[in-house]
Amino acid sequence: MIQLDPTSRTPVYLQIKEQITELIVMGVFLPESRLPSVRALATETGLNPNTVQKAYQELESEGVIYTVGGKGCFVGGRENAAEANRERAENELQEALRQARLAGVNRRAAQTLLEQCYGGEEKC
Repeated sequence: MIQLDPTSRTPVYLQIKEQITELIVMGVFLPESRLPSVRALATETGLNPNTVQKAYQELESEGVIYTVGGKGCFVGGRENAAEANRERAENELQEALRQARLAGVNRRAAQTLLEQCYGGEEKC
């Protein structure tokens, strides 16, 4: 279910966090459903349980999931996951625009790209 990219520059715990959030938004994990335990997901992915725990802790701090002592982690509302996705996308866009500006991409070129993406053109 969780597919990690060992060649990615994104830390593994963030890959887990992002994928769980996407699975919630897509309806694979429904609100109030139980997530795989930290140990089960660590075994499935071959990771240290602390790595999975870090992803779960961040998801919980964002309100995407919640923990019930002795029972495990459960999905919060889909709205929280969607909001977390939006915030992540906005942060990534802001960083990409910063990098583009540093690379010499002017405002007009950036606006053109943005309009192409939102216009549904294949380039995006």
